[in-house]
Amino acid sequence: MDALLTGLSLAVTPENLLYAVVGVLLGTAVGVLPGIGPAMTVALLLPVTYNVEPSAALILFAGIYYGGMYGGSTTSILLNTPGESSSVITALEGNKMAKGGRAAQALATAAIGSFVAGTIGTILLVALAPTVAEWVVVLGAPSYFALMVLALIAVTTVLGSSRLRGFIALTLGLTIGLVGTATGQARLTFGNPLLADGIDIVVVAVAIFAVGEALWVAAHLRRRPLEIIPVGRPWMDRADWGRSWKPWLRGTAFGFPFGALPAGGAEMPTFLSYVTERRLAGKHRDEFGKGAIEGVAGPEAANNASAAGTLVPLLAIGLPTTATAAVILAAMQGYGLQPGPQLFEAEPELVWTLLASLFVANTLLLVINLPLAPVWARLLRIPRPYLYAGILFFAVLGAYSVNFQWFDVALLCLFGALGFAMRRFGLPVLPLIVGVILGPRLEEQLGQALQLSRGDVAALWSEPVAVVVYVVIAALLLGPLVLRLVPGRQGPERLADEVDELEEEVRR
Repeated sequence: MDALLTGLSLAVTPENLLYAVVGVLLGTAVGVLPGIGPAMTVALLLPVTYNVEPSAALILFAGIYYGGMYGGSTTSILLNTPGESSSVITALEGNKMAKGGRAAQALATAAIGSFVAGTIGTILLVALAPTVAEWVVVLGAPSYFALMVLALIAVTTVLGSSRLRGFIALTLGLTIGLVGTATGQARLTFGNPLLADGIDIVVVAVAIFAVGEALWVAAHLRRRPLEIIPVGRPWMDRADWGRSWKPWLRGTAFGFPFGALPAGGAEMPTFLSYVTERRLAGKHRDEFGKGAIEGVAGPEAANNASAAGTLVPLLAIGLPTTATAAVILAAMQGYGLQPGPQLFEAEPELVWTLLASLFVANTLLLVINLPLAPVWARLLRIPRPYLYAGILFFAVLGAYSVNFQWFDVALLCLFGALGFAMRRFGLPVLPLIVGVILGPRLEEQLGQALQLSRGDVAALWSEPVAVVVYVVIAALLLGPLVLRLVPGRQGPERLADEVDELEEEVRR
């Protein structure tokens, strides 16, 4: 508690408070704009923030992350166009409420639900992250290797509709991570000395997220102006409060655990929250599909709670479970910080300032976004050509500022084309980014395990934790095959199919 209070005193200093405000505003803005997510924004800001203190940069990124998770709900409600994949479910009922003249109530329950879930999730994060870090410190290289393999397999097999595409994206990421001379021998450098130190993750992240997305949007740009539902000041009456508070709590209970799991993400808990609220609606069940407030309150709470849950494995183990967390991990590594148990011991002031700032950012989300809802609606009127031209400009500037070499700009163009191709053929982006970041660390842990055992491969499953993790990996790989043999196919695969059906309903 003393450490948290110390961190809170540092988080509310004028400088750090300013970074929190800027992060929340930026995060909400990019969450509102369709196709521009927090991962892209953090990637674009990576080169800029290397000139500020690590704590300030991480506070900024955390504000962007929390703000982005909320901002997507505005687009879903007013435009029926989710800014983030985790906001797809919100569009089902939120847009129906808006068309029925209840946009203000939909935005209000989304904002307050995000605050409630974010606060509870942050409390759980503060309670669990140090405990997990203390537990992880006793693990050896074999267990770390197994956990990283689990993260790679999970983001590849659980997310997306095709395992093959997931593994293709993962292979691309691991291949990019191999470039360089980290082992003392040149790999995939093609004789170019500029590749000797490997490819900077900043260049890869900016190219895949920003350039790839900009090219994709340009190829599918619609000239027809957006039809935005007007909105006044968000408010809720007593009946709305009575119908919202239980879904907020249930959504939080779904979101936080899924966020903390490898590849848990926010998509599945938002869907589970929606299904649960529909089943528990009672006399209000007929409103589902026509604008039920429970269908907005629950998924939005699950969405923000998962954001807090994501930071548990990131800070305690160093494993990213979302694209934004992966880019934040790259930022921490750029500062020479290694997330995990050592981080809590080596940089306690930084960690607790970051955790305390999450409470500040979550409060700012509510204070800022409720009165500014009409402003965010007007932001949707920015012409797409101007918006993405600016993104490309800052992407090139950011890539060049990494090493001040035009070679990085050439790599940016190359990987930008790769990002466009991935979207064209439906390849998920997260496995590639996680592969680039975790690939070198995976190789390092493998080398340590084999070196300590003098080349004995059996050392990789010599620790109980490693054995348990490999059993989980086997379940992830073989589980869907077993489920196909069971009549009435239930479980994660069936849930994923239903999520796809809901996304198709939103598109219609």
